[in-house]
Amino acid sequence: MSVADKYIDFVRQEAIEHPEKSWNKMIFGFQANKWRTRLLPKSGLSKGYQKLESMMMSLVADALAREDSYVWSNIFAPCEIMQSMGIRTLSIECLSCYLSGYHLEDQFIDYAQNAGIAPTLCSYHKTFVGGVDSGVVRQPHYAVTTSLSCDGNLNTFRYLEKKKGVPFTFLDVPYRDDEASVSYLADQLRELAEKLSETFGVRFSEEKLRETIRIENETRKELFRFFELQNTYYYPGEIISQLYLMMGTHLLIGTQEFLDLIRFMVEDIQTYPKFEGKRILWIHLLPFYQETLKKYFNGSKEYQITAGDIVIDYMEKMDPEKPFESLAKKIIRNLYNGSYSRKADMVGELADRLKPDAVIHFCHWGCKQASGGSLILKDRMKEKGIPMLILDGDGIDKRNSHDGQIKTRLEAFLELLETEEKEC
Repeated sequence: MSVADKYIDFVRQEAIEHPEKSWNKMIFGFQANKWRTRLLPKSGLSKGYQKLESMMMSLVADALAREDSYVWSNIFAPCEIMQSMGIRTLSIECLSCYLSGYHLEDQFIDYAQNAGIAPTLCSYHKTFVGGVDSGVVRQPHYAVTTSLSCDGNLNTFRYLEKKKGVPFTFLDVPYRDDEASVSYLADQLRELAEKLSETFGVRFSEEKLRETIRIENETRKELFRFFELQNTYYYPGEIISQLYLMMGTHLLIGTQEFLDLIRFMVEDIQTYPKFEGKRILWIHLLPFYQETLKKYFNGSKEYQITAGDIVIDYMEKMDPEKPFESLAKKIIRNLYNGSYSRKADMVGELADRLKPDAVIHFCHWGCKQASGGSLILKDRMKEKGIPMLILDGDGIDKRNSHDGQIKTRLEAFLELLETEEKEC
């Protein structure tokens, strides 16, 4: 057993037996991992994905070290407003994944359910609620969430406010995309900026927000260049690399450091050999721990995940001269807002642009939208002649993912792809 594994086991046990004493030890582990990824990056990963992992480790470790430096959020919260004020945004979904690095997800999920949280609630939310409720996770000064995508958002943040006194802003996102809806949400975003300024004692600058949006536009353009280059070049990554990309596009989009990284990746990928394998477009969440998926996609020269819909769930250029209206449009027009039929149309546009050989849709346990709409998307991909596999499992709770079933279905699907190619 390595030193790192021994420390993980130690912190896990400490969190179970002495939760109030474990938080600083947990942060120390995050800090240590931050330096490991900088000084001893994973071998076999491309340089860009090595830098990406290090950046995401630094984001979490450095923010958690100062409780007055960040807000809790859900993954769709407008991080641009916080960034323009020097405040970090940490989504509870991503933080749950980091807590699972100490193998605590099952402990926290059980704790939450024993405290009365419904078993049907998303396991990311239950992991986080259990971590906070048990006394392990310390709370920041503020939180921000949206109604977008997950119907558990409001209840989770309301529960954390009631139990731990963390005030939050709830952004009510309209389904309709019209002028009235944009104006309605833009006014909520202005109120959020005022509330954050009051809470953190930081002056809000609309010009800084405009600059953040300008950088975001450039980042999105470069990101699509990178995704398109993956159709040509082999760029070794891992399943978890897509999770880090998703963190970047939702928690660091609009920052110069993330733009610089994507620019580096665009240049770096062109130094790698041609890719001769199958290109996969991934839909929904990424079960980064799942052994069969890691076997087939981590560093593979045969199968490469070129993009994920949750990584690029908004594809339009924003108007920096109208920052609040632009952010409102971005949230309303997010791929995960509205009907699943609309999402299927947007994924179809994404497939037309990226030209994947196949689509894999992961239906996360407890996510009604994913399970209910997957067949609509499969029909849409069939119209385009793109094979699609639906996998059922859990993005974080290993007890809800059966490796044997995933292995059988994935291998049969990949074999089908190879057979179809030979027949053509």
